[in-house]
Amino acid sequence: MPMIDADGCLLNVSVEGRDGGPTLMLSNSLGCTLQMWEPQMKALTQLFRVIRYDRRGHGKSSVPPGPYSMERFGRDVLAILDDLNIEKTHWCGLSMGGMVGQWLGANAPERFGKIILANTACYYPDPTNWLNRIKAVKEGGLAAIADTVIANWLTADFREREPQITANVKAMLMATPVQGYLACCEALSTLDQRAMLPKIKSPTLVIAGRHDTSTPVAAGELIRSQIPGASLTILDAAHISNVEQSHAFTDAVVGFLTQR
Repeated sequence: MPMIDADGCLLNVSVEGRDGGPTLMLSNSLGCTLQMWEPQMKALTQLFRVIRYDRRGHGKSSVPPGPYSMERFGRDVLAILDDLNIEKTHWCGLSMGGMVGQWLGANAPERFGKIILANTACYYPDPTNWLNRIKAVKEGGLAAIADTVIANWLTADFREREPQITANVKAMLMATPVQGYLACCEALSTLDQRAMLPKIKSPTLVIAGRHDTSTPVAAGELIRSQIPGASLTILDAAHISNVEQSHAFTDAVVGFLTQR
């Protein structure tokens, strides 16, 4: 896996799949590494050259001091594409990855083919939840919020049915560097990208989870309504829908990206 320099921050990047095939870039949720996409990789690598990466402050990437911003995250993505000599890619981002995708679609449209924005929001009207989370993590580390976050990420049914997958997801969250997590939460506390959405000209699919309390269906509906020609698919999942409904998520992504 190459480490790619984005303005002095080393980003952990993985490139797999079809040589010469169309490129697809995947972008993770807050508190996750590129490993969150494992359920999709077998199917996606047969069709695409798949780029995954750890966002700054996460996984094996560097943890520069904050504050971070959506623009900074977006420019990190462009640095990766430039380093790999990739002119254009499809995009699939979940949660925070979807927020970065909104910024990219509006600000670097020539670099993106189709865009998938999953389980995401374009703004938070009230920063209180993020400020409370920042306070909790500063005082008690990620352990202070882990159970609450996992309960939002995966439905109770799924957690009961798939204890090992749930444990793996929780371990990924717990391993996130605290300073990187906090700097990302600070960026989310001021999120408002509503004005950007009408500028997105790429064919766009919005995916929402029926049981998602973090970025509810209404948040997906708002995004869909503001991006010209966008469509919406609702999955029977909570927030991390690519894990909870891995087959349905993969089918939605492949179907959208391969349709003419």
